[in-house]
Amino acid sequence: MRIGILTSGGDCAGLNAAILAVVRRAVLGYGWDVVGIRQGTHGLMQDPPAVIPLNDYVNNDGMLRLGGTILGTINKGDPFHYPMPDGSFDDVSDKVIAGYRALGLDALIGVGGDGSMAILHRLAQQGGLNLVGIPKTIDNDLAQTEYSVGFTTAANVAVEALDRLQPTAASHDRIMILEVMGRDAGHIALFAGLAGGADAILMPEMDYSIDDLAEHCLNIRKRGRHHALVIVAEAVRTDTGEPVYQGADDQKARYGGIGHWLADKLGERTGWETRVTVLGHVQRGGIPSPRDRVIATAFGVHAVDLIAQGKFDRVVAWSQRKVIDVAMTDVITGPRLVDTDDAMVSTAIGMGAYLGHPPKHKRTAATV
Repeated sequence: MRIGILTSGGDCAGLNAAILAVVRRAVLGYGWDVVGIRQGTHGLMQDPPAVIPLNDYVNNDGMLRLGGTILGTINKGDPFHYPMPDGSFDDVSDKVIAGYRALGLDALIGVGGDGSMAILHRLAQQGGLNLVGIPKTIDNDLAQTEYSVGFTTAANVAVEALDRLQPTAASHDRIMILEVMGRDAGHIALFAGLAGGADAILMPEMDYSIDDLAEHCLNIRKRGRHHALVIVAEAVRTDTGEPVYQGADDQKARYGGIGHWLADKLGERTGWETRVTVLGHVQRGGIPSPRDRVIATAFGVHAVDLIAQGKFDRVVAWSQRKVIDVAMTDVITGPRLVDTDDAMVSTAIGMGAYLGHPPKHKRTAATV
């Protein structure tokens, strides 16, 4: 057997641990050949395909500790709508499928988020490719899995940031606002806000009032504490429902700036000095957390075992401390949002944090 593995979408901590697990299980467990495909599906489009032989990495224990991905990744260039030099778009999916054939692959493991999974699933259906998926996203918003590779490391970075901001907030009597990633869902903000003792946690899944938030901060002052911590996911809108964007990337606006908007409004309403820290891509890098290493390793082993069993079009998942696998069609249904009835939400509220309130028309969320 000869299998390939690629990483697609944004990078995160734990990808190399997953690659190592795939190599060791395939080589040591089954005697297979493993190749790594560079830059996601873009590597399969090259002639010849851009690959890295991975069998010799079986002894590379440093992979567990290494952030990013040795294979490189790409979050642009949908092969079904690929940008051409003249500014037009073309369907080049046949080139990707031809690359799979040219490598003589018996199966492909794709490590990615919901967007990458949807593209890979479509390619597999069109070309008859044997595909298994491993979920990764710092946003932790893939359906059917409690954890995705990369989430806990990103959340740990946000908690550490709150731990470092709190003494400065206390020393200067300030409101410190931490803006974290979260394109569709507020899992990072909720997890880190609860662990880091944030006084307010703002997520896309919850509506809020800037006046109520300001009053909450003023009530903290009335109780005798003259500083506050606020954590906000980048996709949170203004309290009137307007998205906040920064710049443009290939004519596609990106979330960013809600922290500064909040700082201006809270400063006006409270009279407190406010400061903003935007973590951005800091959350993606660094040494993987122990949990991310364990989950990535378990996912990699199970993915190879699925290939050995002839089970394809499946995605490995984490559920109640077990590794399971689910149909890929059940994963690419859209983002898994924070359940506003979740125990973590009620716990944060019970600790006195301001989270706003569920919207009148609750957003549809994919389920675990």
